[in-house]
Amino acid sequence: MLRKSLLLALVSLAPAGAALASDRCMVPDAEWRPQAELESTLTGKGWTISKVKKEDGCYEVYGKDDKGARVEVFIDPKTFEVVGSDD
Repeated sequence: MLRKSLLLALVSLAPAGAALASDRCMVPDAEWRPQAELESTLTGKGWTISKVKKEDGCYEVYGKDDKGARVEVFIDPKTFEVVGSDD
């Protein structure tokens, strides 16, 4: 019985976790700034960009920051603010 209750509790939490990931960036498509502008902004700050993709309503950037540390961050497509990471 305890095992079944625990399983039900975990299953009920799964959709909530998925919703949190997709709520990081709530920007309409028309308000997204261009990816090239994001890359230019970051490289201007000393970042090295290896990949940028759209994920969960954000830009997801892979590369190295200005200190050479590996980064995998979510960036708001309107403000270019870092809103989370997968690290």
